[in-house]
Amino acid sequence: MFPDSSKREESDHQYLDVRTEEEFRRGHCFVPKILNVPYMLNSPQGRVKNQDFLDQVSSLLNPTYDILVGCQSGARSLNATTELVAAGFKKVRNVGGGYLAWVDHNFPIIKEQQQSAN
Repeated sequence: MFPDSSKREESDHQYLDVRTEEEFRRGHCFVPKILNVPYMLNSPQGRVKNQDFLDQVSSLLNPTYDILVGCQSGARSLNATTELVAAGFKKVRNVGGGYLAWVDHNFPIIKEQQQSAN
């Protein structure tokens, strides 16, 4: 599922970016409603599952919201989408291809440097 570019600005969807905080700061989709809740966390042993992922998402989003879940390429977001649906979230869809596909489609992005300049 990839959002229609003509409807991105007026979308009622909440975009949930499940990449690490570092990845999110380097650049993310420029959409009206975006949250970053990492599905995986960086650790000295490499990436590990964020054990608080469901609790964090549940504290921020209503299970009845339309939620688009994206990551860098689509793998983590697919796992996160599966977990959210199993937890009772009703309208959750994976953004196939993730941030890389977003950039490939020349959709707008925002980076930390751009955010701090505003």
